[in-house]
Amino acid sequence: MNAASRSDSMEGGGQVRGGPVDYEVRRYPFGTPNRLEMDPLYERLRREEPISRVRLPYGGEGWLVTRYTEVKSVLADPRFSRAAAVDREDIPRATPTPARRNSMLSMDPPEHTRLRKLVVKAFTGRRVQQLRPRAQQIVDEQLAEIERCGPPADLVRQFALPLPVTVICEMLGVPAQDQHRFRDFSDTVLSTTAYTREQIGAARAGLEAYLTELVAQRREQPTDDLLGALVAARDDEDRLSEEELVNLGIGLLIAGHETTANQIANFTYVLLTEPGHWERLRAEPELVPGAVEELLRYVQLGSGGAFARIATADVELDGVTVRAGESVFVNTQSANRDEAVFDNPEKLDLTRVRNPHMAFGHGAHHCLGAQLARVELQVALDSLLRRFPALRLAVPVEEVPWKTGLLVRGPKALPVSW
Repeated sequence: MNAASRSDSMEGGGQVRGGPVDYEVRRYPFGTPNRLEMDPLYERLRREEPISRVRLPYGGEGWLVTRYTEVKSVLADPRFSRAAAVDREDIPRATPTPARRNSMLSMDPPEHTRLRKLVVKAFTGRRVQQLRPRAQQIVDEQLAEIERCGPPADLVRQFALPLPVTVICEMLGVPAQDQHRFRDFSDTVLSTTAYTREQIGAARAGLEAYLTELVAQRREQPTDDLLGALVAARDDEDRLSEEELVNLGIGLLIAGHETTANQIANFTYVLLTEPGHWERLRAEPELVPGAVEELLRYVQLGSGGAFARIATADVELDGVTVRAGESVFVNTQSANRDEAVFDNPEKLDLTRVRNPHMAFGHGAHHCLGAQLARVELQVALDSLLRRFPALRLAVPVEEVPWKTGLLVRGPKALPVSW
């Protein structure tokens, strides 16, 4: 390591294989994201320093875990707490605001388990498969409108966003005329540098006010949608607080569309810009389900620095002692490129058979909507291939505009023609 760049402000001084070591502290995230490219530093860290020191834009230093085995271990280990980071300005993070209280994402079991049980039945594989015909109907309507308007089309605005937004809104019971009210809010709430702390706070307040309106409507006129069930769980069974109810609704709205919408656009971009893949799927559409899994593994959605976990005891990871009170970040996308787990991990292989990727996380916080996202991605990709087999970018690849300053990556617009 470069001694000149070692930190003078170690938190607890880590240990490597029994001996004290000064660690090089790197700024994290590693520079400005370039489209969907993985920073090559991740590969070197997996090989040479899978548990490394990083300095986040806010709150100071922590540990970064980049290798599959250790990432999986941290995600499954209850000694790494999300709740311990709540409302603490001193916890390292990429976002201007710290983790919020009463959000399911910021809870540990048993509180996290209590809230998850209230909604998990809506996202089981069986229930989600029942939504497939509706997802197909939404997709068919959007693609028919795109075809009617003619090229060029913006695949983000006209396709990638409407599908997951409509599905999650219908599940929760958000009226169609109100769906626009939280789309812009979502990007703001997920900001790292794109918006100020004040703007993030205002967006959050707007979302809370809207969900409070919907809750009040359910109390006057009970419904059988997911939000109606949550209101009943609050009022009739006292299984969650009013703040938990509103925050759970916000979390489901944002998580239910933001990542899937970005991935629909990201997957299409990758398939159209990496030679041969679109043509392969067009010729063999039966490969689509496996291709979705491979794209989930291959595409780097996050920009890094989300969800610090705080060690509640001293924990050893690959010979490194993480001290109680220190912050740990995992990068599942780096884990998904681990050479020890995936053959030729830098290659997009649409016929990959063994693919235990962690695109949806692992452990207690494994993505609640993983099965829903899979269905939406499969329907979207399969339908695009059938309806527009000659799909192509309508602008040079370097002219595709990308989102910046957010926790997730994706194009602002994806102009396509056919």
